[in-house]
Amino acid sequence: MSARFVPALAASAVLAATAAVAQAPEVPAPSPKAKVDQRVGLTDFSVDYSSPGVKGRKIWGGLVPLGELWRTGANAPTKLTASRDFSFGDKSVPAGSYALMTIPGASSWTVILNKNVAGGTNGYDQKDDVARVDVAPANAGPRERLTFLFADTTDDGTRLDLEWESLRVSVPIKVDTKAQVRTGIDKSLADAWRPHFAAGRYLYDSGGDLDTALQYLDTSIGIKPTWWNNWIRAQVLAKKGRSADAVAAAQKALDLGKGDEGFEDNFKANVEKSIADWKKAKS
Repeated sequence: MSARFVPALAASAVLAATAAVAQAPEVPAPSPKAKVDQRVGLTDFSVDYSSPGVKGRKIWGGLVPLGELWRTGANAPTKLTASRDFSFGDKSVPAGSYALMTIPGASSWTVILNKNVAGGTNGYDQKDDVARVDVAPANAGPRERLTFLFADTTDDGTRLDLEWESLRVSVPIKVDTKAQVRTGIDKSLADAWRPHFAAGRYLYDSGGDLDTALQYLDTSIGIKPTWWNNWIRAQVLAKKGRSADAVAAAQKALDLGKGDEGFEDNFKANVEKSIADWKKAKS
């Protein structure tokens, strides 16, 4: 081996050894990340937090001062997320993510949801609160690590519990699942015309059976007449040589399309031209 390569090899060995020393081994976090999820009816809730341990320390009035704003966890702000609107205590809260903070007290706690998810206690501004709920703490079994739990869950509500050391703080959460289901049903029924329309349109576009296409389109119109299903029906009728019926269906499409920007910008002129052509064909 050439002598000039020896220093380079030695330097490489030193760098490799240094890198190996610099890479610290993975060890458990003092306050590990935690997350709890719960579906309540149709609404998904989650709490993301870091979970400190008691470790023999005095918690309430010690590690966690009483009467002061607490981020209610470690490392980063605790976050509550809800997929739909809900009630937190007696406060109505829109769907979204919120920082969950507390002001612990000997006989009463204030539990806060705040819009500033990333701010923590340093960036806290009360004007960003969406809910402040006063609750009484209760005794609980020993709990080494701070833990959030959802309890007593039904289709219409749940209870968010914070437990640590030998204390529990609970806030009731409610959702209007019945109203959400009704809204979903209404939307599904309002859109029930679409599958039959899509089937009829496909048969028309692909050169399929026109009588079957008309059946689908008539069913769609029976559920909800729109300019769209009437316009496709008019084209099917024209293709079958039924010009007078095609004109009537196209005219219905014109009437239903009034005020619809998409129709008036992209389809109205074609419908009017077709009506004129079909009137000539039947005369």
